[in-house]
Amino acid sequence: MKTYESCRKAYPVFYYRNYTILDTETELQITYHFEIPGLSAFQPVWRFPKKTSEPVPVADNRTLQAMLFGLGMVELVSYWKIACPPKVIVTAGPLNESQIRWWKDLYYLGLGEFFYTNQIQAHPEDFMDLSSNAAELPGKAYPLTAKSGCLIPIGGGKDSACTVELLKKSTHPLKTCIINPRGATLKTVEVAGLSMTDSLHIQRTLDPDMLRLNKEGYLNGHTPFSALVAFSSLIAAYLHGLPYVALSNESSANESTVAGSMVNHQYSKSFKFERDFHEYEKEFIGSNIHYFSMLRPLSEFQIAGYFANLPAYHNIFRSCNAGSKQDIWCGHCSKCLFVFLILSPFLSHQRLVEIFGTDMTEDPDMKEDFEKLTGIQEEKPFECVGSRDEVNAAICLAIERMEREGESLPLLLSWYREQPAYKAAFPNRHAYERYYDPAHLLPEEFLHLLSDECYGGKLPC
Repeated sequence: MKTYESCRKAYPVFYYRNYTILDTETELQITYHFEIPGLSAFQPVWRFPKKTSEPVPVADNRTLQAMLFGLGMVELVSYWKIACPPKVIVTAGPLNESQIRWWKDLYYLGLGEFFYTNQIQAHPEDFMDLSSNAAELPGKAYPLTAKSGCLIPIGGGKDSACTVELLKKSTHPLKTCIINPRGATLKTVEVAGLSMTDSLHIQRTLDPDMLRLNKEGYLNGHTPFSALVAFSSLIAAYLHGLPYVALSNESSANESTVAGSMVNHQYSKSFKFERDFHEYEKEFIGSNIHYFSMLRPLSEFQIAGYFANLPAYHNIFRSCNAGSKQDIWCGHCSKCLFVFLILSPFLSHQRLVEIFGTDMTEDPDMKEDFEKLTGIQEEKPFECVGSRDEVNAAICLAIERMEREGESLPLLLSWYREQPAYKAAFPNRHAYERYYDPAHLLPEEFLHLLSDECYGGKLPC
């Protein structure tokens, strides 16, 4: 394995040179041009479907250029992390001091897991010297004038299914958006009863040299993928004239992965990033598109309860990273275990075993992940999982139900039943049933809809 210090010394500069656009009648293809001199040049590609009737202008469109440039600024971090050059020079577009601070904040916090797992002592001020001497982006501003229409990014898990079902009750025409479609994402659209012609399929192609260098032992690790979702969904919404982008990130994403630190696997799903992106878009892009998360006021516990009442999705949803290429639940990872546990108060134990194909709570090899999810160990799994407290609440309620119904507790639940964590959590097991996080960006009409569906028409104080 290469080291952070040796890579930075050998490869001191990273360039975001430019991006090229291929504009066809049906598609916008963007190729980004990055380079680490002496190591490799990289050319990742993004392809966006276009609206064929009354398309937005591409040439001479400064608003669109600002989005495309911004997507490249997120994409570059996947290539920068290979060697972590101390100097990043951007010639693809301009950056003022405010933008430089914004991007360095995203990189530093979004790479928190990368730095932590690679044991890198990075400082927010000097881990990167980011600069640009590029001229202003050309063209005129073309903000959207449409007032109706909502784009919903689909990940294939329970959260985006809940967002779709909530927004089907709105008056807005809906389109879904999928990056690199796979089984669960496509089936979610199908089960939702939405037209596949209204599903926008975005293709992201990684540069093969990055994959090669990863195999050769250069630096690798987690990057803020949801920031890519933010910029790419904004572009897709803009190309199709949709004034709203509704994400499916919940309040639980705000909790740090490593207790007592700012290291958060889900940083770019957090409300801080959502608010920061909203402000960046308003100041430096100006598309007139409102980006927000429909589920932000909710906890993972509440989302699981809502999802439990959507049985049509139960056999097709997937959110296991280990099994994503095969479109399966692997049944052996912390993400699978989390989803199993958070659904356990709402679905029978037998039904959960049917969905996941195995009983993870009878597997002694899952005990370490169980301890991390419940906070018995301080470090949560580096996955998109709920807060420690709500996992404990879910398990307590599942145990209470199983005991009431005379079911034998499986191995891990029986063990947990005797732990101090259970005794501490049990009195607060109902705490998340009426949870409400007021830190959100839901427009009033969407908040009313959420209130009617999830809070009986009256939000908690």
